[in-house]
Amino acid sequence: MDGRITKRLFGTLLVAAIAISSVGCSNNKRTDFDALEAENNELRGQLAALEGERVMWQSTKSKLEQENSELAKALEEMRAAGTVDNQGGLVDVPGATVSMRGSDLVVSVAGDVLFDSGQVTLKSSAKRTLDSVSSLLQSQFAGNEVRIEGYTDTDPIRKSKWASNDHLSFERGHAVEKYLISRGVDTRRMYVAAFGPDRPRGSKAESRRVEIVILGG
Repeated sequence: MDGRITKRLFGTLLVAAIAISSVGCSNNKRTDFDALEAENNELRGQLAALEGERVMWQSTKSKLEQENSELAKALEEMRAAGTVDNQGGLVDVPGATVSMRGSDLVVSVAGDVLFDSGQVTLKSSAKRTLDSVSSLLQSQFAGNEVRIEGYTDTDPIRKSKWASNDHLSFERGHAVEKYLISRGVDTRRMYVAAFGPDRPRGSKAESRRVEIVILGG
């Protein structure tokens, strides 16, 4: 092989070596670029997730602030109406349980406090409780409509003169209504609803009750 051929072959090999080196370097750069791009995409995803959480918590915070504002306003209105005292407790009625049902104030009086078994004549001891209810209705709730709800336990009527528990619950509610009228509460503000054994409580004694519901609107 003469010198010219040897030089040409050497030159060709050198060019090939440079080309291979260049390709290897380019591949390394591409690998680094792909890794950086993947890391960038991952960071973007994390940032988007964090931004989503921030927006969610901001929305929750705004809702809680609005709800707290509405609750504070409602509490002030209830204080002004006399539904709650200055400590935020519900008004007290001796011999009764006072609770809220939505916007309605419910004064629940046990049937055994009001009546003897199977009877619709008010006990004399029950009149103190109903006197307090009457005072409440004429002072703090003079403009509210009142629903008087009668309830019984689930035992079927067997010995008394009442045709059904519904009939008994109505007569008991009506007895409470008549007494409140006698104490000065306007009859046009009140009406009786008989529920009989519907909506029972945890025990028979708790189920027998009259609920005086002061309607909130």
